[in-house]
Amino acid sequence: MDRMELQKVNMDCDDESNSGESSEDGFCQEIDSEKATISSQYADEGDAESQRFLTNGHAGKKKLEEFTEEHHPGDTSFGMSVFNLSNAIMGSGILGLSYAMANTGIILFVILLVGVAILSLYSVHLLLKTAKEGGSLIYEKLGEKAFGWPGKIAAFISITMQNIGAMSSYLFIVKYELPEVIRTFMGLEEFSGEWYLNGNYLVLFVSIGIILPLSLLKNLGYLGYTSGFSLTCMVFFVSVVIYKKTQIPCPLPLFDHDLGNLTSNNSFHLRPLMVQNDTAAPGVNFMMDYTHGQTAGIDEQKDSNHGNGVEYEAHSDDKCKPQYFVFNSQTAYTIPILAFAFVCHPEVLPIYSELSSRSRRKMQNVSNVSIAAMLTMYLFAALFGYLTFFGEVQDELLHTYIKVYKFDTLLLCVRVAVLVAVTLTVPIVLFPIRSSITTLLFPGRPFSLLRHFLIALVLLALNNLLVIFVPTIKDIFGFIGASAATMLIFILPAAFYLRIVKKEPFRSPQKIGALVFLIVGVIFMIGSMSLIISDWIHNPPSSKHH
Repeated sequence: MDRMELQKVNMDCDDESNSGESSEDGFCQEIDSEKATISSQYADEGDAESQRFLTNGHAGKKKLEEFTEEHHPGDTSFGMSVFNLSNAIMGSGILGLSYAMANTGIILFVILLVGVAILSLYSVHLLLKTAKEGGSLIYEKLGEKAFGWPGKIAAFISITMQNIGAMSSYLFIVKYELPEVIRTFMGLEEFSGEWYLNGNYLVLFVSIGIILPLSLLKNLGYLGYTSGFSLTCMVFFVSVVIYKKTQIPCPLPLFDHDLGNLTSNNSFHLRPLMVQNDTAAPGVNFMMDYTHGQTAGIDEQKDSNHGNGVEYEAHSDDKCKPQYFVFNSQTAYTIPILAFAFVCHPEVLPIYSELSSRSRRKMQNVSNVSIAAMLTMYLFAALFGYLTFFGEVQDELLHTYIKVYKFDTLLLCVRVAVLVAVTLTVPIVLFPIRSSITTLLFPGRPFSLLRHFLIALVLLALNNLLVIFVPTIKDIFGFIGASAATMLIFILPAAFYLRIVKKEPFRSPQKIGALVFLIVGVIFMIGSMSLIISDWIHNPPSSKHH
């Protein structure tokens, strides 16, 4: 082998030379005396090129060929990668965090939120180290290297179910919120059958007109601009939540003759459940479990407190005081909600593969910045939303404001911003599912724009069918999500790490930490699923919708 051939082999390895990591992270290690001799002759060049990306210390020719076929040099900047990963983390879950705080208390919620964020960071660390040692940036291939076909299928099912559940939740927000926004803009008091106020039609138009074109981009990095705009919308949402804390009193006003605040009768018509979709039963909302009985109760309460000026709900004094530790039947759902709020692991490796001058350390910094930023936004949204409504907060924060305001320009802008944010998040979530399907069904095939388009089209079609025809899908994906999110955050990264990383002894602190992480994940999955099933037994999902 001459000097030019050696340089070619080194260039094929990957580009971790800028990371400053030790040589044990290098991809290429010479495996015969001829390579070692040539390497010593060109030590100055070889040292820089040897600190490359992925290896398990046995880089033969076959592995080099596999690596170069699977990966390409990344060209996405650090900032754009942070936007994409932050957008993958940020989702509709932020709307339910105030409700989670109301069912745990402020102190317990903060402890759980910070704890889950730290565990998520550790999980990303395990995943990135496993990717380096396993020589792959595809989740399914890591599963195959660790456990063969079962590991590959486990990764595929977990990613697919988690991301389909996330996509469905975003599309449900579009289905129920967009008709209300349009109706408010047009000043319509009630739904009167217009097609442009039908959520089923609107979610199809949004999917075809906005989501599908964005999903056809070849690389995830191109979505960095839309991700940045999506995050700006969510920052606006959090800012308004903080501002409204200073505007809304406790007890809550139910009616104001002068300002036109929401009456209990109008509240029934303005809630998203009243958008009469052809396939959705009246009173059913994916995000909220409203019933006619609840509204009737408010009507009775209003009649009993009727008077001039502002009317208030009947509150006891402690309802307007913050609670620091709370335990009730809904507390069991808090940890799954928080776990789902930080699930970004299916997107970590695709974003890593497109990172410019990529290295494990650089991608870890992307994860650190993204999770820290989302932790801050989550904390502010949950805290100020809870301190605005206390025990009256509902499991979708935007709907709680409708109890106070009939028409409010600022809140209308917030609803538009949330709609934009969740719509622009769907393509980010779709990419890992398509990558999983391509890896499973078309391994080793070159990129095909037709296949790229057809998979995206089929995935969006399936999600639209779920959103249109399965109005109670929340309960189904609540259970599936509990298992899938736990698999992606806890179980799979730890299990892959224990199997693939061979250079560390089993009794090393790193391996012991991964084993403990795996055990915690198994306990958490069994415990949370058991609690959810128990709640279903005592409060069947069907009873919530009748």
